[in-house]
Formats: sequence, structure tokens, C-alpha cells
Amino acid sequence: MSMKSVWLIIGILGLSFESFGQIVYQDLQKTSVYDFLDELANSQVIELNTFSKPYSRELIALKLQEAQAELSQLNQRQLKELTFFLKDFNKELEEGENFDKRYDLFYHKDSVFTFSLNPILGARYWTNENGNNWHRWHGGELFGYIQDNFGVYFSLRDNIEKTLTQNEQFLNQQPGVNYKGSGEYSEVKGGLTYSWKWGSLGLLRDNFTWGNHTFGANIFSGKAPPFARLSFRMHPVKWLDFEYFHAWLASEVRDSIRSYAAGARQRVVFVNKFIASNRVSITPLKRLTFTLGNSIVYSDNLQPVFFIPVLFFKSVDHSIYSSGGNYGGANTQMFFDISSRNIKKVHLYTSLYIDEISVVRLLKPDEHSNFISWKIGATVSNILDKNVGFNVEYTRTNPITYRHFVNATTFESNRYNMGHYLRDNAQELAFKLSYRPIARLNLSATYSMAQKGEEYEYLGTGTEVWGLKFIEDLKWQNQAFNLHTSYELINDLYLSLDYQYQNITGEDKALYTQDLFLNKTNTIFVGLAAGF
Repeated sequence: MSMKSVWLIIGILGLSFESFGQIVYQDLQKTSVYDFLDELANSQVIELNTFSKPYSRELIALKLQEAQAELSQLNQRQLKELTFFLKDFNKELEEGENFDKRYDLFYHKDSVFTFSLNPILGARYWTNENGNNWHRWHGGELFGYIQDNFGVYFSLRDNIEKTLTQNEQFLNQQPGVNYKGSGEYSEVKGGLTYSWKWGSLGLLRDNFTWGNHTFGANIFSGKAPPFARLSFRMHPVKWLDFEYFHAWLASEVRDSIRSYAAGARQRVVFVNKFIASNRVSITPLKRLTFTLGNSIVYSDNLQPVFFIPVLFFKSVDHSIYSSGGNYGGANTQMFFDISSRNIKKVHLYTSLYIDEISVVRLLKPDEHSNFISWKIGATVSNILDKNVGFNVEYTRTNPITYRHFVNATTFESNRYNMGHYLRDNAQELAFKLSYRPIARLNLSATYSMAQKGEEYEYLGTGTEVWGLKFIEDLKWQNQAFNLHTSYELINDLYLSLDYQYQNITGEDKALYTQDLFLNKTNTIFVGLAAGF
């Protein structure tokens, strides 16, 4: 299926749908507005399904408008933050340009066309007993709307680091990057969307997360570098929210047949790799949401059947690849998530990612381990109306989860795991205490204990991965304590100061950790950023 055919389908569908609004997505790295909406949802000021992020700017604007109708439920700090965020997101609500608006490099809006352009510029420096490092970046971002249906957004950020801070083995929550060499890399995100009253279609390239979390999602975590995906969302009734995407992943698995000589060098061609996924969120009771979904990672040839949004992909896998056995098949997953905000100011959530499971393994867990990852957490917001919040979360991922013996169908892109950042045979317990004494100032203290065991060999014969012990041999451990301070001076202009204590131990500590953070370290971070 060519991209010309895809957009022809979008155009035909669009002719039959009533217009409603435009869709562009707010980058996940702009965390302040996401944190504020979470707080409002926990306090029952707004209703919000937080399973899937990023949110569209229109959704954020409508939720802020929803909060405006409940001003009596907001304290003074929240009222000021609401006013602050509306300086940006009133662009989606107000006509023209004459309203109390944030500073923009360029902004235009009329009855047909909306366009916003802003710079991206920032630097961060950190130092500890092992040395120091710095990271600086620059670029720009824009978004626009055409009439009532089309949306476009784009950002480009060029980065340079003194010392490389990331690779696919490091166990940290930073999004993965592809270096050009010498610490340089660029980040390109964007999308083109068409929306109508109850849904939207888009061709997107950005980071996203699926699964409620505070310290890293265990379904889609956003850890892998951005990849292109064709997205479809619909929200036909208040109690149902459906999302589907088909994506083109980067396998980085060499195709020796298609690779060829190009002059004095070799032109390396990689195996094609794709993923299709869907999820449906159902809200049977106000502020109680159940989400279930499934996904399939497949390789080599594009399969049109996986463009059908509503399928259960495991059954399709069996019908397409059955003649080749498991080695000729694909890699399928299922997942579930429950989110409850039925107790005012409290968010309770749990999520389960199933890579492979059987009844036999459930009945005999000592002999047969299932390939699953599960998370449970709780958040309490604005305790005693004193702008204090508390989070606790536990994540456990069994051996072999997220992995596959066929290297072209792993749950990865650019070799970065798309699931939890600790990958398999690992667990984490984390606590966070936050305080927001005034608008736009965020203070927090976080403690976490993360552990990882052996990454067992997985050859695909079946029985060799049954009954593997969970963290029988501790290979890596990180006890971390972090004090964080950040202040948003004006919209999208951030100043931050952090202190972090880490004690990283285990025989594989050098494999999973950048040199600067090995052993016991006390690190000071200072940063200033415009944009993200």
C-alpha cells in the first residue's frame, strides 16, 4: 500500500464526516501542562482518560475550558496556573489574535489559517565525583491549522553532548537517540492530521506512551526513538475511546540478500519491520476506565490485513504464518489497564502487558514462568489543599518479556525496547513527594530502587525458558534519591536545578550505566530551556 493510496483513503473518508476541530499533538517533553491536567483529573475537576499520550492541543484546551467552569474547586495556585496555560491554549478557543496570549516568535490566525512558530534553545550541565558533562540544543517548532479539519505540526532539534549519554543498553528513562557521531544527533517530530466530529486520522512521527504511570509506562513507554505511524482514533460516545496505529519500525537487522556493493563500500539494507496495535478504553462508570488492546510486530513484507484497525492480531498471525511454525510467524502482545479516580484527589491504576501466557504456567508458577510485565500505582494530589502530592508505584517484569528469538520481530525499534525502560527480569519501587508552593514552581523529592537480573539466553526451542527464576542472580541495582526544582518563567521557558544521589552496583553495572554515574555519585544538574 503506497502513501498515495493511504492519503486517498483519508480524503475519501473525510468527505463523509462532519467537521469538528483540528488536531496537533503537544510534545510529551512539555511536562508542566500534563502534570496540571493530571492534578485536575485526580481532583475530579475534569474527566480525562490518561492512558494514551500525547494529548492534542485541542483536547488540552477543552479540558482547561472545562476547569474554567469549576473555578470554585480550584485554589489560588491552580487558578493562576489555569490562567497561565490558557495564554497558550486559548489559541484553540479564541477567534483572531486579540486575547491575552503567550509570547510567540510568530503567530497568525484568521478564519481559514492558523500558524504558530517558536524557537527551541537550551543547555544543561551536570557534574559529580566522576566528572562532568553538558548537553546543548537548538531548533524550532511550528504548528498550524487549515480551516476546521487539517492540522500540521513539526519540530526540529539539533543536539550535541560532550559525552554520549544514551545507548540501547543503558537503563534510564531518557528517550532513545541515534547519534551521528561525536555526541551529535537530531530529533525530528511532526505530523499531518485530518479530524472530524468523532475521530481523526494522522500520519505521525513522535514519541508516545500507552499505560497509566508516573515512573515509566510498561506498555509503550516512549523509550524508542520516534518512528512513523499511521494513526486512527475515534470517540463516538462518551464512554468509548478507540485508537489504532500501524507503524514502520527500524529493525537494524542486516538483509544480506538485498545489501549490495556501492563503489568501494557496502550499501547495507535492513530487514523491513512493522507493528500494528489497537486499544479500546471503556468507561462504564464516571472516572473508572478499563483499557484493553493488542499488538503485533512482524517483518519482511507489508501485510494489508494489519491495516484493519479492529482485529485481534494473534489469530491473524496464526492464519498467515502457520505453515512456517513459530519461526515463520510474528510476535504478538496483549495488554490491559485499569484507572480509577473515584476517590477524590486519588488516582489508582494498574497495567498488565502480556508477551506470552498459558494456563499451565499460571497454575505452576514455580515450574513455568509467564512472560508478563505488571504495574500498580497510586497518586494523591493536593493533600489537605496544601499543594502537596504523593506518588507510589511498583513495576515487575518477568524474564523474557519484551524479547523474541527472531531478531527482526523483537519489541524494539532502533534496538531500543518499546516497553518498560528496565526491560525483562527487573523490578522497580518508586516514591515521589511533590510540592507546588506557587504557580509554575515545582519542587519534588523522589526515591527509587531498581533491580535487574540476568538476561537469559532465548533460542526459541520452548522449554529452555520455562521456570526461569525472577532475579535469581542480581546483575544491576540502582538506589537513587533526587531533589528537583523547576520554574516556568513564561510559557515554554524553563529553569531547572536538580540534585541526584545514586548508588549503582552489580557485576553488569558498566553495561547498563554511563561511566559518569557508576558507583556512588552525587550529581548536580543545571538547565535552561526554551521550547523543550
